[in-house]
Amino acid sequence: MKKGLLVLFLVTIFSVSSLFANGLSLNSIGPRALGMGGAMVGLADDPTAIYWNPAGLAGQSSSLYAFGTDIIPFGTYKFATYGIDAKTKTNHYASPNLFANYSMGNLAFGLGVFVPAGLGAEYNGADLIPISGGDLEWMSKIAVIDIAPTIAYKINDMFSFGVTGNIFYGMFDMKRPSTYTDSSGLHGVQYTESSTGTGFGVSGGLLCKLSDMIQFGVSARTEIKVTMSGEAENALMVYQGGPATTDFDRDVAWPLWAAFGVAVKPMENLTITADAQYSQWAKSEEEFHTDFKDPVWKAVTAATGDDTFILDWKDCTQLRFGLEYMASEKLALRAGFYYDPAPAPDSTLTILFPSSTNNVVTAGLGFCAGKFDIDFGLEYIMGKERDITITADNMPGKHKLDIFAFSLAIGMGLM
Repeated sequence: MKKGLLVLFLVTIFSVSSLFANGLSLNSIGPRALGMGGAMVGLADDPTAIYWNPAGLAGQSSSLYAFGTDIIPFGTYKFATYGIDAKTKTNHYASPNLFANYSMGNLAFGLGVFVPAGLGAEYNGADLIPISGGDLEWMSKIAVIDIAPTIAYKINDMFSFGVTGNIFYGMFDMKRPSTYTDSSGLHGVQYTESSTGTGFGVSGGLLCKLSDMIQFGVSARTEIKVTMSGEAENALMVYQGGPATTDFDRDVAWPLWAAFGVAVKPMENLTITADAQYSQWAKSEEEFHTDFKDPVWKAVTAATGDDTFILDWKDCTQLRFGLEYMASEKLALRAGFYYDPAPAPDSTLTILFPSSTNNVVTAGLGFCAGKFDIDFGLEYIMGKERDITITADNMPGKHKLDIFAFSLAIGMGLM
């Protein structure tokens, strides 16, 4: 073993944070909602109510609603000290989604199979050699599939309530350098990991129709704990007397989410919506532990503290606004805006899993053709640049991330 070999082992602290970055949970399920700034908790009058507010499913006609969403991030990372000016590769993170609901008068049943979170980042390794010690891959990719059975009931003309079960299946892949130094300088070895996991939670919602003009809704989703299990590979562990690969488990959690929304119809063909959506990051994203199965990996990471990642995230509330204008009986025009504060502090920010304060503009349209509805929505997320100074657990430099997303759906009435 080379004299002075030092395993910095940055792997764990970066991989854990990927599951929770606010950019990875765009929270705009369905092209209609996406076009209206994701302000749907107080309206919830299409099949995506399964996600936004399950109470809204009661009273709807039976239908099928299928859509695809594509998320395209544009990130930059600048670190003048090492002459780094890097950009993410232009990748597409596409997902299919399906919602179905069946109405029996005041009682309704629904099922959603959709992707509530999915994103990633990939950089050209040649742009990051000064901090990685070689032309190595920098990549992250995360996706979560939610299988969501739902039941909703309309109590009377004023109140409805609903309950959804959330079955989460998470998938995560990452590649990045694991570095060491000796008398000749910095060197890098490729680190790779892949993991999957399953978790369970419950959502509930209430809608109150005060009049033909105003209704409001409340919705909440429990914290969902997931044990991610997979395999990690790092050739540097061979120098420590261990194998290059090991299995691992990592307990993570999606936070409790709660929201209040209102929908107002000041005139027959205009609907205005507003939501406040709260995520309890501080409780669920305080710290996470990785259990490496190989004893050498376990001992090395325990000695360096790299088997535990301190997040110290803060609770955040998104403010969302939307409108829908019926230009005719068949054509709807939509627009929206939302403000999304960053939950991650400077001390834990990295380039593969960015977290920024976002100002977001959205637009969309809908067209009705008999039994069929066609919806299109898009949003542009403008992330605020963050100038980060070095700490033990972050990557210093200037970080910025913008995201373009669009979604297209077709819905069909069943009755």
